[in-house]
Amino acid sequence: MRDFEYEAPSTLASAIEQIVQGNGSVKALAGGTDLIDHIRTGRLRPNLVVDVKKIPELNVLEVGSEGLRLGAAVSCTRIYENAEICEKYSALTDACHIIGGIQVQNRASVGGNLCNSGPAADSIPALIALDATCVIAGPQGSREIAVEDFCTAPGRNVLESGEILVELNMPARPAHSGSHYLRFIPRNEMDIAVVGVGASVTLDDSGQNFVSARIGIGAVAPTPLFAKEASEVLFGLPVNEESINKAVEAARAIATPITDMRGTIEFRKHITGVLTKRALEKAIERARQ
Repeated sequence: MRDFEYEAPSTLASAIEQIVQGNGSVKALAGGTDLIDHIRTGRLRPNLVVDVKKIPELNVLEVGSEGLRLGAAVSCTRIYENAEICEKYSALTDACHIIGGIQVQNRASVGGNLCNSGPAADSIPALIALDATCVIAGPQGSREIAVEDFCTAPGRNVLESGEILVELNMPARPAHSGSHYLRFIPRNEMDIAVVGVGASVTLDDSGQNFVSARIGIGAVAPTPLFAKEASEVLFGLPVNEESINKAVEAARAIATPITDMRGTIEFRKHITGVLTKRALEKAIERARQ
């Protein structure tokens, strides 16, 4: 591992200033579970690493009438140990439970997972399903962007020079709503999704009709996808296999995977449909509870 400078600012303003002064050769560290490995292997060669875990704004974790505020440096463990988040934002806790092992989960953050911007990142389809918004701060002030628009290419995102992802906001969950995230991996020793799907649904009072839905898909395109047509096709339809199959076909249609060591194009498209159906069925089950 090459030498680099290390800073651990306690304020957001200081962190932004240090990143700006780094002039492009700087990386922010939230959990560091990916960053440190990339530096060790030479994939990344920053001159400065700015540890953002001591900044209060990046450690906020609040669930209230307005929804969920999730600081970018909050660990996966803190998320799934919160009973209210497990109940209302279950797709997110599903993802947090399978990002690495327990040791990794104690360090890794959803914000860091998002900023790493891997196509197969587990948290991003769940965040898309839960309609998350990214709050970004930088030298020009703050801005917000929908999570489905955050990643721009494998390992790349919308963060500009000097900017930091501060938090993720998710709206309050309506009554009769449920969500789920699941993935397919080739074996337990290869902890990277071949396909990952997050689904969120809201049902009417009877539990027999869809009011709304959102579906996020990972590992089948250069960036995680919001399956807009697959989500919208369910609006107002009865909750049955025919309706779900319409969403399945629409989700499969937007998948543009590659063939690699984890699976072929044909297999990944098939699994996209299988997981979309299973994620919707589990989300419906949770909504009816």
